[in-house]
Amino acid sequence: MEATVDYKGHTIKGQRIDLLVGGEVVVEVKSVTKLPDVAFAQVLSYLKATGRKRGLLINFGCERLVDGVRRVSN
Repeated sequence: MEATVDYKGHTIKGQRIDLLVGGEVVVEVKSVTKLPDVAFAQVLSYLKATGRKRGLLINFGCERLVDGVRRVSN
């Protein structure tokens, strides 16, 4: 799903959501050793652009998957 974000009067096009589960939950998938802060902001912008309220940020680069799952709410 491609989304358009309006930020401070500028339109930002070309964002792509990795997964949309049940039409409700935005899921962003990463596979890095250390998750950058911008990844969390990315999920928030997807939520704002699509009007969804729930998101998951999943990082498969962690030693244990449970340590790489972060819930995001708008």
